[in-house]
Amino acid sequence: MSSEPAPAPASASTEELEADLSAATISKKQLKKDARKAEKAGKASQRQQQQQPHAEEADPFAANYGDVPVEEIQSKAISGRSWTDIGDLDEAAAGRSVLIRGSAQTLRPVSKKMAFVVLRQSMSTVQCVLVASADAGVSTQMVRFATSLSKESIVDVEGVVTLPKEPLKATTQQVEIQVRKVYCINRAIPTLPINLEDAARSEAEFEKAEQNGEKLVRVLQDTRLNYRAIDLRTPANQAIFRIQCHVENKFREFLFLENFIGIHSPKLIGGSSEGGASVFKLEYNGQPACLAQSPQLYKQMSICGGFGRVFEVGPVFRAEKSNTHRHLCEFIGLDAEMEIKEHYFEVCDIIDGLFVAIFKHLNENCQKELETINRQYPFEPLKYLEKTLKLTYEEGIKMLKEAGTEIEPMGDLNTEAEKKLGRLVKEKYGTEFFILYRYPLAVRPFYTMPCYDDPAYSNSFDVFIRGEEIISGAQRIHTPELLRKRAIECGIDASTIASYIESFSYGAPPHGGFGVGLERVVMLFCALNNIRKTSLFPRDPQRLAP
Repeated sequence: MSSEPAPAPASASTEELEADLSAATISKKQLKKDARKAEKAGKASQRQQQQQPHAEEADPFAANYGDVPVEEIQSKAISGRSWTDIGDLDEAAAGRSVLIRGSAQTLRPVSKKMAFVVLRQSMSTVQCVLVASADAGVSTQMVRFATSLSKESIVDVEGVVTLPKEPLKATTQQVEIQVRKVYCINRAIPTLPINLEDAARSEAEFEKAEQNGEKLVRVLQDTRLNYRAIDLRTPANQAIFRIQCHVENKFREFLFLENFIGIHSPKLIGGSSEGGASVFKLEYNGQPACLAQSPQLYKQMSICGGFGRVFEVGPVFRAEKSNTHRHLCEFIGLDAEMEIKEHYFEVCDIIDGLFVAIFKHLNENCQKELETINRQYPFEPLKYLEKTLKLTYEEGIKMLKEAGTEIEPMGDLNTEAEKKLGRLVKEKYGTEFFILYRYPLAVRPFYTMPCYDDPAYSNSFDVFIRGEEIISGAQRIHTPELLRKRAIECGIDASTIASYIESFSYGAPPHGGFGVGLERVVMLFCALNNIRKTSLFPRDPQRLAP
């Protein structure tokens, strides 16, 4: 058989050749088009550079300022540099080169070659001066960069500390920083929802402006709380929460030295810890539960557990419906419980020593903070006695009656009566801090021990500052039979607190204690008009955010 001849090698088709030629033509056209674009862009850039000052072309000090890229502050490296706290800058630092970080509080350009920037760190402020000078390594571009920053931006400044010729009124530190380098770590938005200067004004400033026909912006409470992260930066707020920290620390320190042991009790519980309707109810793994109204039951169970003396600092939850100046749905409770040997006045004596120690500590160690609060919210120092005054509830009722205020003898004091009694006590005894004891049993919690001589009254007390109650305390019932009886009388289902009642059947010593709201102590010591001022992020009947 004859074989077929081998096929010739394949060659490109006419269509493929035409396609390649077409692509080459398009590519050349595109190259020419791109070249024309580049030429136009180059000419435009050249014209722009010609229109700008010669210094803009190449700033020899460009490395001394600018925005720091995020990647540079993502824990990239440890440089070994040392930052100085603004509050530590004083006359002794004069002549020293420092590196500081703060928020840009004010930016004031004086000219193209000079500007002032005030940086703030916590409660301290310092004035930074930029003067364009080749010797200092500061250019006009650097001055312009600094003044272009938005208020509240986070800024690093390197410079030399100098002493001003005249005292500085606008800053806490009486030194200046001659700026050599300035870097923006993080820019704030150009327009903030509230102005810090507005939020920091006192009532006296508003009154003065009104007299002069000026109208200043007033930042209302809800607006402050909506933008709390900014509001907290005001000097008064910075001071308030430092005072709060001191109160808490002194509470712990004093009780620790009195042989109290710190505990932490659960906040999710099966039944009401105080009785009444002011409880937040929830479902806990298919079971009904609630948020603890106090650590009361667990403080007592800890005493039954042999600890002798305990204290706790922790959140307390009350389903308050009152939109008042002194009530919150969540606050920080300062609680204590202790064995008593003979009389519940042993608890009162602890309170006496504790709060006199707290007041002295604040007056002696927090003068700067108190003065700062006083500038925005003026108040008179709290009057108190070295030995705290104690009055019976009946004596208090008698004082009110003699002053023309009728009170139900077996009822509780309302807010108006408390304030009036506070004024009467101050006038008669010269103190704004006192203890009122032996309250009617009907107005106290179920676990309160009745009086031995009249069961209509109780071994209980309240403590007042400036005419407002801050502490409730009492001797507790330590026998299970009476405890169960009182719980039922107060409308509490005894089965929900069975483990609590049962703990007293194992042998429980006589004991008593007290609870106080941290926010209320600070509010009244500083005579502030609203407890929301002393709560970092308040929770009231209307507010769950931020």
